[in-house]
Amino acid sequence: MAVESAPIAIELPDGSKREVPQGSTIADLAASISRSLAKKAVAARLDGKLVDLSTPLTREAKVEILTQDAPEALEVLRHSTAHLMANAVQRLFPGAKVTIGPVTADGFYYDFDYERAFTPEDFEKIEAEMRKLSGADLKVSREEVPAGGGAAKASEFEAQGEPYKAEILRDILEKAPDAVISIYHQGDWSDLCTGPHLPSTGLIRNFKLLTTAGAYWRGNEKNKMLNRIYGTSYFSEGDLKAHLTRLEEAAKRDHRKLGKELELFMFSEAAPAMPFFLPKGAYVYNKLVAFIRELYDRYDYQEVITPLAYSPEMFRTSGHLGNYNENMYRLWTEDECAHAEPGHLHEELQADSFVLKPMNCPSHCLIFGTRRRSYRELPWRVADFARLHRYERGGVVHGLARVRSFSQDDAHIFCTPEQVPGEIEKFIKFLYEVYEVLGFSEVLVKLATRPEKRIGSDELWDQAEAALAKGLESGGLPYEILPGEGAFYGPKIEFHLKDAIGRTWQLGTIQYDSNLPERFDLIYIGEDGKEHRPVMLHRAILGSLERFFAVYLEHCAGAFPLWLAPTQAVVIPISTENDDHCAEVVAKMKAAGLRVELDNRNESLNYRIREAQVQKIPYMLVVGKKEVEQGTLALRKRTGAQEVLSVQEVIDRLVTEVETRALPQVPEAK
Repeated sequence: MAVESAPIAIELPDGSKREVPQGSTIADLAASISRSLAKKAVAARLDGKLVDLSTPLTREAKVEILTQDAPEALEVLRHSTAHLMANAVQRLFPGAKVTIGPVTADGFYYDFDYERAFTPEDFEKIEAEMRKLSGADLKVSREEVPAGGGAAKASEFEAQGEPYKAEILRDILEKAPDAVISIYHQGDWSDLCTGPHLPSTGLIRNFKLLTTAGAYWRGNEKNKMLNRIYGTSYFSEGDLKAHLTRLEEAAKRDHRKLGKELELFMFSEAAPAMPFFLPKGAYVYNKLVAFIRELYDRYDYQEVITPLAYSPEMFRTSGHLGNYNENMYRLWTEDECAHAEPGHLHEELQADSFVLKPMNCPSHCLIFGTRRRSYRELPWRVADFARLHRYERGGVVHGLARVRSFSQDDAHIFCTPEQVPGEIEKFIKFLYEVYEVLGFSEVLVKLATRPEKRIGSDELWDQAEAALAKGLESGGLPYEILPGEGAFYGPKIEFHLKDAIGRTWQLGTIQYDSNLPERFDLIYIGEDGKEHRPVMLHRAILGSLERFFAVYLEHCAGAFPLWLAPTQAVVIPISTENDDHCAEVVAKMKAAGLRVELDNRNESLNYRIREAQVQKIPYMLVVGKKEVEQGTLALRKRTGAQEVLSVQEVIDRLVTEVETRALPQVPEAK
């Protein structure tokens, strides 16, 4: 006679317990709680681990059933949609080989090895096939290949004509020979994946394929170029439509498009991924730098100017030569090449050639270490706008957002451990002042803590994390913990900003570092007369100025506030009879420090007004016979609002707006 196994107790998030038969799935548990929960469930957390609803319950555990509203739900949906897309592609395009298909911040992508690039017409066919697979409501199941069975599975993939799956699997086994491999199946299609996934394809209804791009296998330019398809999916049709509307608005605001239209910057094959700022763009760039410099004086920073090129010794000391070598630009002379040992040119140049610096921190350590310093000199806040160079692969550079030559509002604070919380608090005040002036009102703060691979004792990490947390709490800031996201040498605080269309950008950061002071043997004499090691805080508010330029240009859709606008106003005479008077107005406004242009081209008035609006010029000042007689200007804002003011009233208003750095209304998504 069979003996029934005893039921097991499952603890739910509210602390209550529910007994279920051993071997029941999480889906069974959800159904036992309520029919509506079972219908809404997409995945679960089993003792904190994200798992499928089909996961069996074999012991007492804590279970949280996740519905479509859970933060993790979209990730599960998009993993499942990526598999649905790959399944459809391989049905429609025999010979297409799948590689990887991860979830992104707003969707997913899959890379395929196929004989040609996919087209918009292909997208229509793929989406139609995806809808068929969704309508078939195929069951999605997880197979776990036990330890020791991975090698045979890799050979099976190879025989099926899936070399990339085989390579991925063998890489996993090389690092962890006894790893348990998970494979997800839907119908007759399958792929490697850690999961979790939705229980069936019928739950995937609202999706859209977006773009295609080339991508090298493993991100290595020496490997084969693959075809990448990007897509997105949502649980509701309304959410999908809202996202597609945001994408349309983002395309209108694309900084690469605006940069060309507004003549702000350009790129050339003569210097790949290194921007040229044109006169208008250079004006905005320099105004941002001047703004930060103005605040440096108030917050007691000292600016330095440091070399661009260094002997490799400094980067050996800092550790960057060993860990960052592939991203560093080397310099060598013809003479060095000529004197290198035959057959050893590469090794000798790598060992001795000068390096364009990719960051400022080692050079600031050199300055600190040039003489004996006292605790009375600390904190020492040193700023630097030096140009930096980092080699980025061609596949990852993106307009101004990811470049090879850039500058930062970079500064380092050398201080005692006891001074860290106070310095964090001062930095936060500085940072929020900048963001407020620039019109960023929503800031998300995150504290990234110790990673698994790190240097330094747990005691030192406890001290560093506590100091950063204390600084945040003293400033009254709520923050989120990012476990394990700190650098190997110290924790950091990240500041994420929301732009006008709801996107989040990580810009500001302050990072605790006890590693570089150790490597450069930096010391100060304490109040006790003994030698002590300073703490080094790396900090930036805008970060890369090039990247910030891209973010801000898209945030304001090219409509810079008056104090940043390259052209603040344009004077437009109605007829040539008013040209001389308009020239006098322009001269008077320029004398007041305003950037004003005269547009007396032989074009219609409406054309010139429209042109000024397209160029996002804040003010158009129209002058006709009546305005000349009355000494007034017909002031038209780029938003369309109009009024008539005297010349002096216009000057006073614009000067005040510039001096107060007043914000215009940021264009919203339509």
